[in-house]
Amino acid sequence: MAKKKVTDDDIKLLKIRVQEGKAIVGTERVLKGIKSGSLKKVFLASNCPAKVREDLIHYAKLSSIPVVELSYNNEEVGVFCKKNFLVSVLGLIEE
Repeated sequence: MAKKKVTDDDIKLLKIRVQEGKAIVGTERVLKGIKSGSLKKVFLASNCPAKVREDLIHYAKLSSIPVVELSYNNEEVGVFCKKNFLVSVLGLIEE
């Protein structure tokens, strides 16, 4: 799927899923989830590295998983997810 801009609904969904523990963090884990088809949506921080961004968008397009570009940088996403490290990539697990 093509990249799309963030909406308030996406932010609310992301916040709920992170609190429920239904979100995975990290490039390798998200790529694995995309390839296995277990993810519903992928979120990228605004300053996600270009190579990582290209790879994730490519594999997500092949799997028809929407990719959402957040307006937050990786530090803000890490705080949003209550992690004490930088987070560039998030994936939401299907139910």
